Amino acid sequence: MASRMFATALRAASRRAIRPATVARPLSALASANLKQSAVKVSAAQQIRGYKTLNFGGTEETVFERSDVPKEKLLETFKDDTIAVLGYGPQGRGQALNLRDNGVNVIIGQREGKTYQQAIEEGWVPGKNLFPVLDAVEKGTVVMNLLSDAYQTEIWPAMQPLLTPGKTLYFSHGFSVVYNDQTKIIPPKDIDVILVAPKGSGFTVRRLFTEGRGINSSFAVYQDASGKARDRTIALGIGIGSGYMYETTFEKEVYSDLFGERGVLMGAIQGLFQAQYEVLRANGHSPSEAFNETVEEATQSLYPLIGERGMDWMYSNCSTTAQRGALDWWRPFHDASKPVFEELYASVRNGSETARSLDRNSKPDYREKLEEELAEIRESELWRAGKTVRQLRPENVGKN
Repeated sequence: MASRMFATALRAASRRAIRPATVARPLSALASANLKQSAVKVSAAQQIRGYKTLNFGGTEETVFERSDVPKEKLLETFKDDTIAVLGYGPQGRGQALNLRDNGVNVIIGQREGKTYQQAIEEGWVPGKNLFPVLDAVEKGTVVMNLLSDAYQTEIWPAMQPLLTPGKTLYFSHGFSVVYNDQTKIIPPKDIDVILVAPKGSGFTVRRLFTEGRGINSSFAVYQDASGKARDRTIALGIGIGSGYMYETTFEKEVYSDLFGERGVLMGAIQGLFQAQYEVLRANGHSPSEAFNETVEEATQSLYPLIGERGMDWMYSNCSTTAQRGALDWWRPFHDASKPVFEELYASVRNGSETARSLDRNSKPDYREKLEEELAEIRESELWRAGKTVRQLRPENVGKN
């Protein structure tokens, strides 16, 4: 359907362009000259300039780039601070390693177990920069609360008294603060409360940093007791690996995040993949053909074109027959799905999604139940076919 030769060339170029670096480079060597996710080496003098106001589809917004906070400024901002990262899960690990590589004084708060051992293997030393969670809270001046939403609620009564005047409480998700009627997390009035929310997994936060790029993030200030919270938030956002950032509020961040995850980013896309695959299989198409026409061509050929220059660019690089079909059918899909999205957003805003998440994720058998649900997806014919198809990609030949 699409221009196979174009897509093949694009994938080859993409693989060459994003080959990971072996060592994370410091901020001073990673200043971005524009909003593209490519790193350009520039001098410290070139990095120091004003913030950008850009036009996003007719609306003016200010963006903050890595070059706005050179490494010298980052280190000066936090020279008297101890950054305590709570939780060494995906976000905690990615953000903590990036901060450490940028020269910031970082400690970890983590319960003992598999993740605790991983932290030790990656250079964190018990008693030096690896502590039990509450010990890290007490030692930290900037407390980055990257624990799971459910555990944040559970540990809050013990954590709250340790957040003494002058400290900063940091989140990467507005969940706990916005839905405080359910979480009971109400920060003390004499501390800064801030947020930096990377738009991707902690794995991606770390990978893009080591590749010399950077993830896009939103940031917000919920409470400014020091009078310096906004500038410190921007600096910390760059320190954890953001390439550029845009400003939001705690409420808008959590509403858009929960909505997006349940929608196009994760929930809806699985539903659409599954539905199209089932229709193809019911009409006699083989598993390999159904998977290729549903997932493989999307992820390997078409979606990279969207990411590069937009939907119209992807359309323009497909056949006229494919263009005509897409232009005729996108509106029926829009009309069919919009009521579902509206119902979803209402569920997010009224707290129903939060209540279900806290209830499910706080049960003793949470991990076992989660694995059952993931196994249902993993073991479906769709994704078992996908495993075989992925093995056929030239770059995967000979690998397990």
